[in-house]
Amino acid sequence: MITGMIDCHCHILPQIDDGASNIEVSLEMAKIASADGIRKIIATPHISDNFYSPADIKNRVNRLNRYLAENQVPVLIYPAAEVSIALDISLFSQYTMNHTAYILIEFPHDYLPPFAPKLLAWILARGLTPIIAHPERNFDVIQNPDSFIDLLHTGIYTQITGGSLTGDFGTAAQHCAAFLLDAGVVDIIASDAHSSRIRPPVLSKAVEVASARIGQKAALKLVRDNPTAVLTGKKCCRNRQTPSPSLS
Repeated sequence: MITGMIDCHCHILPQIDDGASNIEVSLEMAKIASADGIRKIIATPHISDNFYSPADIKNRVNRLNRYLAENQVPVLIYPAAEVSIALDISLFSQYTMNHTAYILIEFPHDYLPPFAPKLLAWILARGLTPIIAHPERNFDVIQNPDSFIDLLHTGIYTQITGGSLTGDFGTAAQHCAAFLLDAGVVDIIASDAHSSRIRPPVLSKAVEVASARIGQKAALKLVRDNPTAVLTGKKCCRNRQTPSPSLS
């Protein structure tokens, strides 16, 4: 069994978004993750306004960690958010991943806005490091993945959903995920889990698929090494070189 994995995108915090409906579901999700070889989870509730403050997220993480410890589940939870581009950009820096410079950014599912390059450059210019969530499920990226790859300057990272690689989101997302993986521009594989039954927190099946395409060492980097870099604020290691960003 693959062990020591870190899930960088998971809606495990209870009663905060469309993820875990209560703490018992959070517990079941953590048990599933543990059985799959996941030892750390970065909690990423949806943030499209500032209704849930960073302090509130941190308090919920602390409560869940205590509950998991009481129930002897060997999984640690860390604070973050899945930040919608609808959020006031002046608040972005409040919702980073485990208080590092990394920030998980969500674009609309049906298109990439024309201002995406300038937004990403703006984020970089303010010392933040954007990780684009599940681009392989975005309609524009599916239609033209090469144009999306052109957006990926140095310091802009991507996270694909494990279920996309295994076909859980349909063949279009699966093919796009494989294309991005083969192109060397996938930096993280995460579960984007929302419950213990539908979209559970598992990564091992996706790692198997990725290993068959890019080799096990490169695949494990996407669920171990790079997620560790995110947690600790160090630089992720990409398989492909990307150009430096431009503010123009």
